[in-house]
Amino acid sequence: MKRYCIKCREGRIEYFDVISESDDGYVIRLTRLRDGVKKIIEENMSRHLFEICVKTGYIYEFENVAVVA
Repeated sequence: MKRYCIKCREGRIEYFDVISESDDGYVIRLTRLRDGVKKIIEENMSRHLFEICVKTGYIYEFENVAVVA
């Protein structure tokens, strides 16, 4: 499973894990931490949007992911 960090404002932490991949894109599990509140959402992300976000540096792969079941 790959984890990607999302650039966001100070005081917020956002990242997502790629759950599965298809021809059209990805199913991701997005985690948002703000003001001590954790929100988890599963949604689809198109391949085109993913590639644009990587190219612009809006998202970047997090190298050391410890997955806890």
